[in-house]
Amino acid sequence: MEARLNLFASPLAAKALKHLTAAGKVIAADSTLPSATQDLVLLRASQINGCGFCTDMHTKDAVHAGETSVRLNLVAAWREATVFTDAERAALELTEQGTRIADAAGGVPDEVWANAAKHYDEEQLVALVSLIALINSFNRLNVIVQQPAGDYQPGQFG
Repeated sequence: MEARLNLFASPLAAKALKHLTAAGKVIAADSTLPSATQDLVLLRASQINGCGFCTDMHTKDAVHAGETSVRLNLVAAWREATVFTDAERAALELTEQGTRIADAAGGVPDEVWANAAKHYDEEQLVALVSLIALINSFNRLNVIVQQPAGDYQPGQFG
């Protein structure tokens, strides 16, 4: 499989992606949102959006960071899994609702937001919402150009 566009060779894509990547680094480095939660959010949104490239990348990065295969394998079925904390479950629900925002007439339901707000402070919610928006942007870029998956190496993009 070959991508429709080579985003890695495009000077314009490099400039645009530099800003998206920088936003992700701010969230990862400067927020107190737990890194394990960030990994779960990145993976779940990528699964929902059918982004093989991001699913590959975030699974491998999570393993590299010490996440267990059991938890990663159960992200797609998190509602039935017993391996996630209540806070992680709230983040996964917000991720699903925020990713599938067009499916709900009123956007993210108040009860989903209230549940997330029980577990995360305001700055963590900013990080969580920003991360959900950011991964959805990356997913859409990769799905539109049909970016192939499977060759990613942890830390490949610094």
